[in-house]
Amino acid sequence: MSDSSKSIDFQTLSKIRTFQKNESEARSYCRSFPTLFVRAKGSYMTDMNGQDYLDFLSGAGSLNYGHNDPEMKSALLDYIADDGIGHSLDMHSAAKAKFIDAFNRHILKPRGMQYRIQFTGPTGTNSVEAAIKLARKITGRKQIIAFTNGFHGVTQGALACTANTHHRTPSASTLCGVDRYPYDGYMGEGVDTTEYLEKMLTDKSSGQDSPAAVIVEGVQGEGGLNPASMKWLKNLAKVTRKAGAMLILDEIQAGVGRAGSFFSFEEAGIEPDLICLSKSLSGMGLPMAVTLIRPDLDFWKPGEHNGTFRGNNHAFITAAASLEKYWANPAFERGIAQRADVINQSLNRILKANENITVQVKGRGMMQGIELQNGALADEVVAECFKHNMIIETCGNDGQVVKVFAALNIEMEDLKKGLTILEKAVATISAKVEKEANNKKVKA
Repeated sequence: MSDSSKSIDFQTLSKIRTFQKNESEARSYCRSFPTLFVRAKGSYMTDMNGQDYLDFLSGAGSLNYGHNDPEMKSALLDYIADDGIGHSLDMHSAAKAKFIDAFNRHILKPRGMQYRIQFTGPTGTNSVEAAIKLARKITGRKQIIAFTNGFHGVTQGALACTANTHHRTPSASTLCGVDRYPYDGYMGEGVDTTEYLEKMLTDKSSGQDSPAAVIVEGVQGEGGLNPASMKWLKNLAKVTRKAGAMLILDEIQAGVGRAGSFFSFEEAGIEPDLICLSKSLSGMGLPMAVTLIRPDLDFWKPGEHNGTFRGNNHAFITAAASLEKYWANPAFERGIAQRADVINQSLNRILKANENITVQVKGRGMMQGIELQNGALADEVVAECFKHNMIIETCGNDGQVVKVFAALNIEMEDLKKGLTILEKAVATISAKVEKEANNKKVKA
């Protein structure tokens, strides 16, 4: 990510210097969006100068319903005003019961799914750590199979499964117990990489130890918006089951409607052994994560895997409210599909109009984006969008994919407005590159 060239007033600059002086160099998103935000509503964030910014980042997928949804906010305010329990470890609470009931009624039962819900620590990586640990306990095996371009978190077990060198390098010497295989499409069109995996798992001389689990994203988010085909996921489930391993679906970013349906793998008709959920699960961006466990695989002993903040009751309240408001009605999913079509059509227009810098449209559902020839060009597009009051970010192994992560319920007018800003931004950078190329020809 690069610093935006948007002009900054002195007051904002002085505030930003406070962060530069006191906050760790690990900060990242703020480098692309150098202003100070003070409030947010729906699909907009407002800075200290009253400037509104259209949000096409959505908290990296943790705000699928936008900012400060009125029903969720009202439910939370009422709960707090009534002295509702804020933190309860894993004790029984009315807020937790409300979430479990809503999750069963609106998500699991309509899909014919039966899972136990484990409340882990509050972030996605906590959910992944729990799934990996349980898979090893169930099978008595140690190796985990993960995939190229996968991202599963940055705590040690999850980080070992993560492919990106940028994240892995600081801990490289301690990352072990994971074997990596090519994801769907990694070897090009027409290559079913599950066949390679099956060969390695069934050949006793392949050198591949029997794995405890295979962990995979239905659509790779940080890896570049790479969607797995339903056929590939179905084959992967068969290969995993045949190997006696656990299939872990990491739905932290692709789930909760982002890829089109609540779970990204629904069309494949598979039954993962373990499912990891976080990010938008709470509905309002409050920390919350769960690991869904097939009932016959719930081998935990009491307290064997825990975390102090697994009882965030405020998150339970907003999560339940989000399920009741959005997932009780099939119209919400249809709305996601309509918006996804608009996004896809717009991105394909951008692709065709700027062939000198674009490569392809990627992703599915409302986690789509456009791949540029390199990360530097993508950064320029992000900066150009910010100049025109829109927040959008990149992903991919070189940060070369500009990703559209608008709220799932964004007003169609705002969606089209943002896509127009993106279209103009790509055109501006395309024209700049074309001009530079022509100047070089003249000088030559």
